[in-house]
Amino acid sequence: MSQYWSAVVHGLTPYVPGEQPKIANLIKLNTNEHPYGPSPRAIEAIRAEASDALRLYPDPTSERLKVAIAARHDITPKQVFVGNGSDEVLAHAFMALLKHDRPLRFPDISYSFYPVYCGLYGINFETVPLDENLAIRTEDYLPNGGDAAGGIIFPNPNAPTGRALSLDEIEHIVTSNPQCVVVIDEAYVDFGGETAIPLVDRYPNLLVVQTLSKSRSLAGLRVGFAMGHPALIEALDRVKDSFNSYPLDRLAIVGAVAAIEDEEYFDRTRRAVMATREQLVADLASVGFEVLPSTANFVFATHPTRDAGELAAELRKRAIIVRHFRQPRIEQFLRITVGTDEQCGALITALREILG
Repeated sequence: MSQYWSAVVHGLTPYVPGEQPKIANLIKLNTNEHPYGPSPRAIEAIRAEASDALRLYPDPTSERLKVAIAARHDITPKQVFVGNGSDEVLAHAFMALLKHDRPLRFPDISYSFYPVYCGLYGINFETVPLDENLAIRTEDYLPNGGDAAGGIIFPNPNAPTGRALSLDEIEHIVTSNPQCVVVIDEAYVDFGGETAIPLVDRYPNLLVVQTLSKSRSLAGLRVGFAMGHPALIEALDRVKDSFNSYPLDRLAIVGAVAAIEDEEYFDRTRRAVMATREQLVADLASVGFEVLPSTANFVFATHPTRDAGELAAELRKRAIIVRHFRQPRIEQFLRITVGTDEQCGALITALREILG
């Protein structure tokens, strides 16, 4: 605490990112990073851009990247917004599109940055409980008489549960809430979910947010983007240009373009993760875990007789870290990133030893 802090800072409960420990020979399965490196084409593009040109500001509109994203998803560049990771994109969306008199709604178990943004921007919100199977109920996001939302946001697949809604369910929520913007946070959609991008041409109140941190293996580059009606994109641009006109540097722009254009590498590596996930689910079940259905690059698992916190601590002693949330309803679950086959094999070996 300090007398110099503003009232906003005094009232904040900041987001706590996943731990990045410096442990020798670490098997890091706690922050959902891709187990395989980025496209070689992305690395080469970054190397080529590391030249005297770095003395110049980057393109403030990142037009080349917008064109690449639009081409891949069959939309126009005017329907694309880019930012410094999807977290920044989401932050701008909260300010530009989700701050209204009526409350914003999102799941009670979801991405923990959402309530942080609400605290930062003074946004009134309501959390909507997941069902007994930790799934989102579509009907919970439909207006009930005069009880309409000021905005709706949720990840699909949801985090940290990994469960996903179908495209039909997403569309039902969007069409039932024409009074507000619906934001679908698709950080993990490329690992088996259905993207809502095909709906953005039809619905002016839909914004879809994605990132290159997961399926494109570029968490260290910080590139995120949103797709929606040009009027929504203009709102994001207005906030961005009132905050930081140059969110993406020259290296990020060229690396992101190259990664998006390398479709073969993207598809091969994401399928490798999906295959390993299925084996990991089977292996966890073989040692007594119950695992929620996942279409993400992580699984959410609980053991009926062993405390999740104790299991996480025992794994850490063996230089394996997973994510444990000390949060009601999910404190007995572990979120486990899908690593390589070798990393997941080491995890199962360690669990067999711990469980006896």
